[in-house]
Amino acid sequence: MTEKSVVVLDYGSGNLRSAQRALERAGAKVEVTADPQAAASADGLVVPGVGAFEACMAGLRQIAGERIIAERVAAGRPVLGVCVGMQILFARGVEFGVESTGCAQWPGAVTRLDAPVIPHMGWNVVQTGSGSQLFKGLDPSARFYFVHSYAAQHWDGAPEAVLTWATHQVPFLAAVEDGPLSATQFHPEKSGDAGAAVLSNWVEGL
Repeated sequence: MTEKSVVVLDYGSGNLRSAQRALERAGAKVEVTADPQAAASADGLVVPGVGAFEACMAGLRQIAGERIIAERVAAGRPVLGVCVGMQILFARGVEFGVESTGCAQWPGAVTRLDAPVIPHMGWNVVQTGSGSQLFKGLDPSARFYFVHSYAAQHWDGAPEAVLTWATHQVPFLAAVEDGPLSATQFHPEKSGDAGAAVLSNWVEGL
């Protein structure tokens, strides 16, 4: 089997090297770059993200990242968003009362979790959606590493999308699989064997 090529999109946000190493362990040939041609031609594109929604969007706009993502999705070419890289795929993000525009691949808003302890930081189980490819072969008791204060808490996108939920006082989307576009709110690269399995499943599907 030929090695799958993956670009980790470098727009100034995210744990780029840890994502690179985790994807290489999953069997991919990985390049960290902002080059649009490389991002367009790779078998898979990973959009990382840490920090604030608006800051991530500002960095993404500087490299025309919205267009790179949109063109790949329109062509049916796989994209995986991670943490804030998942959040920015939604239409809007609301932080500190300020509303920011996202990539709008999915409708709806990312909002603050209504929980007494914020951020949601540490290991948590998920309720995997039926027919999931990302979580194929994983035990229902598998735990994943989260660190976030905001999340998508409703789904208004395609009804056929596979939704995986987690709960931190309130339910929120832990992962979405919607055709070529997938995303995880948790950090697979920090989630031990379970996260490695999710990345392997994604790479295998490229």
